[in-house]
Amino acid sequence: MTSKVTYLGDLRTSSIHVQSGTEIVSDAPVDNNGKGEAFSPTDTVANALASCMMTVMGIKARDIEVDLKGSTAEVTKVMNAEPRRIGTIVVTFEMVGTTDQKNKTILERTAMTCPVFLSLNTEIEKQITFNWK
Repeated sequence: MTSKVTYLGDLRTSSIHVQSGTEIVSDAPVDNNGKGEAFSPTDTVANALASCMMTVMGIKARDIEVDLKGSTAEVTKVMNAEPRRIGTIVVTFEMVGTTDQKNKTILERTAMTCPVFLSLNTEIEKQITFNWK
């Protein structure tokens, strides 16, 4: 078992990661009858994309001896109305790390093959930008 989700009432859930005991609380967004006081389930999907991309880049960066520590990603999720679903995920990476163009290309291509990217419905538009400092 990966996690256990408990409905807390008022459109809020608590998800416990079984191995670590870490908790994620989710709340329905304001535009869908919720309070918007925590990540919504669809927020966590969009966030998972950026987190997964950053993780696989970190693995590859370690292999090619590039330090990406301090790199960030800004995530924007855009919902479609009919049917209500994620329509677009915009991820803008601000990449830290001194390296050449070849390694930058390797890292960017690696990001685009992360498991979350490959698992998302192809109808979800993914707008990905890498800004190298």
